[in-house]
Amino acid sequence: MGWPAVSLVCVGLNIAPVLAMAQQTDAQTLTWPERKCVLYQRAWDAALQSVDQSGVSQTFLAQNDVFIAKGCTERTPVCPRSPAEFEMANLLTVMTMNEGMASTFVPFTCP
Repeated sequence: MGWPAVSLVCVGLNIAPVLAMAQQTDAQTLTWPERKCVLYQRAWDAALQSVDQSGVSQTFLAQNDVFIAKGCTERTPVCPRSPAEFEMANLLTVMTMNEGMASTFVPFTCP
């Protein structure tokens, strides 16, 4: 790794705490509904990393994306059908409840 790359890494490491603090400050200025959506987005990202995606349909992924894109305020139904989708739905429900949200916040419902 040459000096320019090392310099960029050092700059990145020095800026990271400042960016984290800025994001935390921004999160504190959000309303509770806005903050819940940010927390849901983070939980969704974490769930995507921890659950085997092979059993997760594009429909399930798209429905979640729509829910998040609408600020998590419109009751966009997200219907888990496969075992992997139920695993994600259960994980997200527990994760959001751990953040202080009601279990009714998550969009999981089927017709």
